[in-house]
Amino acid sequence: MSDTFDVVVSRTFPVSPDQAWRAWSESDHVKQWWGPTGFSCPVADVDLRVGGRTLVAMRAPAEFGGGDMYSTWTYTEVVPHSRIAYVFNFADPQGNRLVPADLGMPPGIPDDGEHLVTFKDLGDGRTEMTIIEHGYTTEDARNQSQAGLEQCVDKMEAIFASRT
Repeated sequence: MSDTFDVVVSRTFPVSPDQAWRAWSESDHVKQWWGPTGFSCPVADVDLRVGGRTLVAMRAPAEFGGGDMYSTWTYTEVVPHSRIAYVFNFADPQGNRLVPADLGMPPGIPDDGEHLVTFKDLGDGRTEMTIIEHGYTTEDARNQSQAGLEQCVDKMEAIFASRT
């Protein structure tokens, strides 16, 4: 039995794996979907290669204080149009790693979150993308991350809907 909880979000998009891949590989695309509903993404410095790192910021809407929260995605596996594995870390604006507790976040959020994104070609110009986040130690932390990721993927889906 596992002592951690995983976030799993899967969605089918009306685009090829190549197009779905661009949501992760191109800064302009990441800026359109990173952050939950109402949040914007003013920074998305993408370096999608093994050993590379993406630095992103999500900006809270005014009613939530309008602040920026930075994070990095450090890539451990990159198989174009198929798989992306990365370690998620909270960060300062320069990309230096911060741990959730130091940011005043509730317990249960992993210091180094292992993530896996897979792209499955369903044919007919459709792709199933699945994102798995590992390592949450409380159901509450997992559930909060699940809700936020679902909203990010909703925003990603809207990008693809506007192209079909």
